[in-house]
Amino acid sequence: MTVLPYRQSVAGCLPAAIGGYGLSDPVLDRTLGATTDGLGWLRKHYDERTLPVLRIAEETADIADAKAALAKLNEGARTLVFFGTGGSSLGGQTLAQLAGWNIPGHMSEAQKSRPRTRFYDNLDADTLEQALAHMDLATTRFVVTSKSGATVETLVQTIAALQAVKAKRLSAHIPRLFLGITEPDAPGKSNGLRALFAAHNIPMLDHHTGIGGRFSVLSNVGLLPALARGVDVLALRRGANEVLANLMLARNPREVPAAVGAAVVIALARDKGIGCQVMMPYADRLGSFASWFVQLWAESLGKTGHGTTPIACLGPLDQHSQLQLFQDGPRNHLITILRMPTAGLGPAIAPDMANVAGIPFLAGRNVGDLVAAQAAAVPDALAKAGRPVRLFDIPELDERAMGALLMHFMLETIIAGRLLGVDPFDQPAVELAKTLARERLAAPG
Repeated sequence: MTVLPYRQSVAGCLPAAIGGYGLSDPVLDRTLGATTDGLGWLRKHYDERTLPVLRIAEETADIADAKAALAKLNEGARTLVFFGTGGSSLGGQTLAQLAGWNIPGHMSEAQKSRPRTRFYDNLDADTLEQALAHMDLATTRFVVTSKSGATVETLVQTIAALQAVKAKRLSAHIPRLFLGITEPDAPGKSNGLRALFAAHNIPMLDHHTGIGGRFSVLSNVGLLPALARGVDVLALRRGANEVLANLMLARNPREVPAAVGAAVVIALARDKGIGCQVMMPYADRLGSFASWFVQLWAESLGKTGHGTTPIACLGPLDQHSQLQLFQDGPRNHLITILRMPTAGLGPAIAPDMANVAGIPFLAGRNVGDLVAAQAAAVPDALAKAGRPVRLFDIPELDERAMGALLMHFMLETIIAGRLLGVDPFDQPAVELAKTLARERLAAPG
């Protein structure tokens, strides 16, 4: 079997750790056995190349296209602005943050030499107006992503940016200031973004037609922000492929971490009433990953009365806000903790000041020692309270590990969907809300 760049442990969800609150062997075995259908379905689609998310990590031509488009866009650029929402943004933010984006003090000299990166994924009238008013539009470049080309919020952002550029008498430069990612033209299908950009001679990259937004992190949707921050996207995809190789070689579900994860989550929901899944990484560089996971899980599985509620947290920060609820509130949370080796890292704590401050146990220790102790103590404390905990230990948080984690949770989500009997690839409730909003805006008066 492939040695993956992370280790998952579900021991904290079993009776040996949390007594009667844990999953019994018969329940877990039965649910794991039920994942066989989903695993067979995935293997079939992998072999037949009929589920592109399982094969995107093998491609290379799109990397060359993305690099070429980015190189051209970067000419004379000081800032890259990414417009897009949901899956058109969260995956890119996750990969950019791996390189230190949006983390104060985490910018290397190589990072500082790159154009700054900004994501505007939430439509707010005041934020957009103020941002466009204060941007140096001559040195700002805009990357606009919408799979359908009909995402109203993204179209509104784009039109506002085009108007601002024109107001600065930069109309002649529009084709080199903007880049779009959307589906190719299709008969009988309207694509507002493609039409708008064609009218302005703006270059486009094709969004993969077979990969939905929340599963698009390993496509050019995520690659462009990753490349903008210097992420090794080949290593990222290699990590994802390792998880897929493990899936294809496994002899039974227990050898597939994503199947084990899906079985534990769904069994806890059915057998123990655990309706919330907390994603709590102990690393700033995984903060956006937690938000990416929330959309993936919620939008894929929350259908026809099914699904569990994902919650994004960050350790140690949320030990001081939400841990009280998880440890002493309703027994409806599964806490998934992602942690890295941090002992010995970071500034050393001066003994004299540690003694004065009343923390002599940290005298001479490193900051990373405290984080490592907390990431070990919190699961122990939760276990003592009878709360289920799942652990991911990541020896090195690099591109390979990130690619593996992304693919793990995409597979886990798909397998969980098969267990629940829901389609993880559609979002009917979201589409209904969009339709109602359009009708309200179109109504007279």
